[in-house]
Amino acid sequence: MNFEGETIEDIILSEDKRGVSELRHLLPGDFCERAAQYILDHPGKVAIITGFYILTAGKHETDGPPGAIAIGNALQSLGREVTYVTDRHTSPMMREWLGESARVVEFPIANEAESRLEAQRLIEELNPDLLITIERCGRNAGDVYLNMLSRDITEYTARLDYLFELGVPSVGIGDGGNEIGMGNLADHIPPVDRLPDEPAITEVDRLVIASVSNWGGYGLVAAMSRMVGRNLLPPVEEEARLITQMVDDGAVDGGSGINRYYVDNFTLEENGELLELLHKVVEGAT
Repeated sequence: MNFEGETIEDIILSEDKRGVSELRHLLPGDFCERAAQYILDHPGKVAIITGFYILTAGKHETDGPPGAIAIGNALQSLGREVTYVTDRHTSPMMREWLGESARVVEFPIANEAESRLEAQRLIEELNPDLLITIERCGRNAGDVYLNMLSRDITEYTARLDYLFELGVPSVGIGDGGNEIGMGNLADHIPPVDRLPDEPAITEVDRLVIASVSNWGGYGLVAAMSRMVGRNLLPPVEEEARLITQMVDDGAVDGGSGINRYYVDNFTLEENGELLELLHKVVEGAT
C-alpha cells in the first residue's frame, strides 16, 4: 500500500475505506494544523477521552487508545498534565500500557441523570483546560449509542460526551460519523453511503477526520511537532509494539471484530508505513 500526499491532511485521509473523506470539503483545508494550534493556544491540563466497545467481541478496539497515548505523550513532553478518561472496558489495559505514574479515570456506565452528575463532578475535580476525544462513541439524536453497523451499544458505553457539554475547550477526532465530535458535521453524514444514517450529535471546537482515528491522532501530533520544532511522534517500532501488546491483552480489530494485529482492517506494516511518512513530513520541516 502506498500512502502519499502533500499535506498531513492528505496523508491521514489516504486509503479511505468508509467515505469519511467525502466530508473533507466541509472543514478547513488545514484542519489538522488548526486543531494543533488550538491545543497549543490552550495551555494547562488536558483530559483525553477514548475507548470504543466492539459488540461482537465484547472487547474494546485497537483504534483510539494508541492515538490517545501518542497525543498524551506528546503533550507531556511539552510539560502538560494529562489525564485519560475511559470506561471499564478500556481502563484496565490503559493502566497496564501507561504504567502506575499515569492518571487513568474510569467513568461509570450509568443512566443519563447519574452520568450528567458524574460529568459535572469530574470536570470540577480535574479542572481541565482542554478536552481531546479520539474514537469515542457519541450519542445520536435519539440518545442512543450506535456502532458502525447501527447496532445499539448504549448499555456498554459510558456517556462521556456529557463532558463536552460543560463549556471546556475541545478537540475531536473521528473516522466514521458516530464518534464524539462528529456532531459538527451531523447534517452532512447521512447522505454519505457508508457513513451512519443516525450520526453522533456531540460537537467540539475543532474537528479532525481521518481514515483511521489513530491516524488522526498521529496527524495532530505531527502538526504540533512542526509548530514547536520537535518531532513528538512515536517511533514506528514502538507503536507496533504497543498495538501488539493491546491485541495480546484482548483488544480487537474494529474493522472485523477479530483479535488480530490490525487496526480498522489495516496491518501493523500498513499502519507503520503511514506513521513513517508523517515522520518524514515532520523531519523535513524541523
